[in-house]
Amino acid sequence: MAIAILKLVKGVLLLLVGVGALSLIHPDTAETFRHWANALQVNVHSRVLQHWLVQAGLVKHRDAALIATVSFFYCSLLLTEGIGLLMERVWAEYMTIVITATFIPVEVYELHRRMTPSRIWLLVINLVVVGYLVMRVMQRGRPTSPA
Repeated sequence: MAIAILKLVKGVLLLLVGVGALSLIHPDTAETFRHWANALQVNVHSRVLQHWLVQAGLVKHRDAALIATVSFFYCSLLLTEGIGLLMERVWAEYMTIVITATFIPVEVYELHRRMTPSRIWLLVINLVVVGYLVMRVMQRGRPTSPA
């Protein structure tokens, strides 16, 4: 259940990233930011908002489109995994094992390049998730002995 919820939360966050990246493609992005800042009563002259507006102007159309595409693709995978796990589907467990395991070599490489606590925790969490799901799938395949 916890893995399913984690997948769903990550999927929703990536959906928001994709929508944000799509908004950067729109030519009136800076004006849209100003509009929402005014609607939310945010000081449009604040340094944080000015930084975001500058960044929005510096993002190339191609980069934003790539970010949006990858975010939506991975979002769809995560949401499919999460819903499948919530519905206790075996295919979702296999899907989660495969997708999560494919990130482990990348995480080990990144950890080798620069070791940080967050990278260590990410690797540990993914190893625990893969180990748990492999154990669960293997237990499902064994016949249970009558007591």
